[in-house]
Amino acid sequence: MAKYLLLKHYRGAPAAVNDVPMDKWAPEEVTAHVQYMEDFANRLRETGEYVDSQALAPEGTFVRYDGEGRPPVTDGPFAETKDLIAGWMVIDVDSYERALELAGELSAAPGAGGEPIHEWLELRPFLTHPPTITE
Repeated sequence: MAKYLLLKHYRGAPAAVNDVPMDKWAPEEVTAHVQYMEDFANRLRETGEYVDSQALAPEGTFVRYDGEGRPPVTDGPFAETKDLIAGWMVIDVDSYERALELAGELSAAPGAGGEPIHEWLELRPFLTHPPTITE
């Protein structure tokens, strides 16, 4: 089994086919989209392929250590994940091909007008540790 991260983007990815921002959707369209995502996750729970998923709030802050007594927080001027990443799902599957299949299916979640979004999802494998070599 290999873990993959499916990233949903606000922007930064190629435009979706049904490229209407969620804040322009009718309430029932948002409900249908969320239900699709929940149904998808529940189906993967049944197959043992689901690990986790979360939608992200648009708020966020960059933080770094900048020395004692110095403010470590900024809100720019660089591109921030709060502007880019809408949420994620982690899957644990038998093959890269299965990960591609599931990402394609998730891309078809309904959006404006009840039509599939056909959004681009970023599929990234989790980094695994190289095998330990003993002499």
